[in-house]
Parts: sequence; C-alpha cells; structure tokens
Amino acid sequence: MLLPLEVRGLRRTIATVEADVDGSPPVIVVPGLWASDRSLRFLRQYLKNAGYDARGWGLGRNMAGEGWDGDLEDLSDGWQKDKADKHYNGEGEVPALCDRFGARVKNISEELGRPVALVGWSLGGFIAREAARDYPAHVAGVITLGSPVVGGPKYTLTRRKYEKRGYDIDWIDAGILARQDTPIQCPVTSIYSKTDAIVSWTASLDRWTPHARHHEVQCSHTAFGYHPPSLKLVKAELDRIFIPS
Repeated sequence: MLLPLEVRGLRRTIATVEADVDGSPPVIVVPGLWASDRSLRFLRQYLKNAGYDARGWGLGRNMAGEGWDGDLEDLSDGWQKDKADKHYNGEGEVPALCDRFGARVKNISEELGRPVALVGWSLGGFIAREAARDYPAHVAGVITLGSPVVGGPKYTLTRRKYEKRGYDIDWIDAGILARQDTPIQCPVTSIYSKTDAIVSWTASLDRWTPHARHHEVQCSHTAFGYHPPSLKLVKAELDRIFIPS
C-alpha cells in the first residue's frame, strides 16, 4: 500500500526530468520478490526520460527461483554448497536465479558491446549485486532500493515463510557472508529507509565494500519505485557512473 505523501509529485518528476547523460547507457531494472517488471514501470520511464536505455530484467515475476529442480552442485562455484547431513529444502533457489540472471546480464552486455548498470528493488537488488560480483567486466554499477545485502530472508518479514518451508536460514546467511570474499568491483549504492517495515534497514548497509555509498530516504518498502526522492537518487548515482568527471 502506498501513502499519498510517498508518491506526491511522481508524474511531474517523471515528466520534467532532464537528461544529463549521453549515449543512452543501458540499465536493467530488477523487480522485488513476487513482483514483475510492471512494478517498476514508473522508475524505468523516469530513467528513459533521463537519457537511459532502461529495460526490465525479462525473467517474468520474481518468485525467488521457486520451482528450481536442480541440486546444490549445479550452482556456480561462488556459492556455498556444503550442507553436511542436512536435508536440502530449496535453499539453492535464489542462488540459481542469481546464476540465471548473471548469465543474462553477461549476454546483454556482450550484445551491446558495453557494461550495463543494474538497479534492483528488494530481492532484485540482492540478485543485481551478485550478478555484479560474478561478472565484473559486464556491470558498470549497482544501485539497490530497500535490499537486504546481508542475511537473505533472515532480516526480512519473509523469514517465517521460509522457515515454515524448512529452509535453513542460518545456512543461507552464512553462504551470503562467504560471498563477500569476492568483492564487488564496480560502484555500489544502497538506498534504504528506516521506515521500510519489510526489510531491516541495517541489513541494507554494505559493510564489506569499501567504496559503497549509502543514502537514507523516508518511505515504505513498497514505495521505492514510486517515491520521487528515491528516483532522483537513482538518477544521480547513475549519472556518477556514466558521466566522466
């Protein structure tokens, strides 16, 4: 549910933004859990008006990889695969989705002949970060909106849902932490809100990437793609990436 104050001025913000960048740099916008590309259509339109080639992620509704029928051994080497004698309940679904999206980013970058920037909301931001980690030559920068950069579902309201499904939440957390040993090389920005109410704002703080930038806004978790101050921050950070200093 969006509050009127959170979206005040949205249409004017989209209509009046000026393009400060040249060459239509490519940007892939990644939706959050249970959301589709439609959920971020206003953000994409804003970025298009700002001079960017903004496109959706193209993988349908983000169901966190639900239904993946692979095994942990099928994941790329960057993911923790040792679960000892514990039964596998689907903890590899999000990593598998990250692998799938990362491969898509690589293909798009190669087709365009240039790195792409990634903007992700909530889980989409986590997926974007992991693509940047795995394909540094193909990602120009990452911007996350209300994303848990640590812990996976551990510090979100979805924790109980996954625990009821038998997920080993601590194992997921440890696997994400282990991935920090491979640093993200491109510019990284986290936009977060202390009034998020879905993702703990402390989980949105990147304490491992020395060059990471953080911006606090005041909006609910569902408002990030509609909140004019957040949209303006996304543009400002993309401009920093693509406009030579």
